[in-house]
Amino acid sequence: MPKDFDFGRIEGMMLGLAIGDALGNTTEGKVPRERKPMFGEIRDYLPNPHANHKPIGLPSDDTQLAFWTLEQMITDKEFNPEKVASRFCKDKIFGIGSTVETFIHKYNSGVPWYKCGPKSAGNGALMRIAPIVIPHLRSGTTDLWVDTALSAMITHNDSGSIAACLSFINMTWQLLRMKESPRPEWWLETYVNCARELESNSEYSPRGGVFIEYRGPIWRFVLEKVGNAYRDGLSVLDACNLWYSGAFLLETIPSVIFILMRHGEVFEEALIRAVNDTKDNDTIAAIVGTAVGALHGKKAIPSRWLSNLSGRTSTGDDGRVFSLIQEARKLWWE
Repeated sequence: MPKDFDFGRIEGMMLGLAIGDALGNTTEGKVPRERKPMFGEIRDYLPNPHANHKPIGLPSDDTQLAFWTLEQMITDKEFNPEKVASRFCKDKIFGIGSTVETFIHKYNSGVPWYKCGPKSAGNGALMRIAPIVIPHLRSGTTDLWVDTALSAMITHNDSGSIAACLSFINMTWQLLRMKESPRPEWWLETYVNCARELESNSEYSPRGGVFIEYRGPIWRFVLEKVGNAYRDGLSVLDACNLWYSGAFLLETIPSVIFILMRHGEVFEEALIRAVNDTKDNDTIAAIVGTAVGALHGKKAIPSRWLSNLSGRTSTGDDGRVFSLIQEARKLWWE
């Protein structure tokens, strides 16, 4: 990174992740047609039963695992996959997914960390991958790609997941250096050009939506279906309904890329569309928030979202995400 790099871009990246997660996790899992009659257009944190029903942004597993990764890297002054794997098993995870649950069971049974990650193309590795760039800001060596792959395989040892994590880190690395928003097609081209070189011959099939006959790699699905939806001028809601915007990467990645193509120029609108127009809305919003945060920086985040974000990574550690970001700044940038 250049010497005049604005660390506010890193703050935007990490806070965008936490805010997207917090905006979505109170209505996660509801399809948009169920969510809207109950909550209307969600533009702020909803009253949360875990905060005495106050509209405060609380974390789910997306924020926890991402910031625990950052916390462990600060402790070790580098990325150590075994230490990060151990950290994931120490505290209660809010809304834990079945793949991570399987990983924890294996790890606690004495299986080596590198054998604990199931072969899963869920989005649980992609949602927490962003902080891996932080120790590499000054060096920018190929170690970034090694650390990314190792981090991904801790919980999701699958070609599609590892390729997705590497592709998004490549995208994030470029976004952090951009002076202005890229053209819409850049998001699609950048993801596909990287992922097509990394995915193995694994074939994936949709769980729902209108493309149920598809068999093939994730990158090709994204290239064909997202590209067509964008050219057809579809809304985020209509496009994401086509491929069923859940937690499977064949659903998550198309949703994220399409939202960024349509609304990546505006931080707030990108997150609002992710939260309202997708099913796995907390994770999709967390990934979208990571990308637009890296592009636009902390200054683009609405003040109401920042002031009402608890900053927790566990029960009762309010403000922890903010302090971790500042610790990372002192260690790797100042």
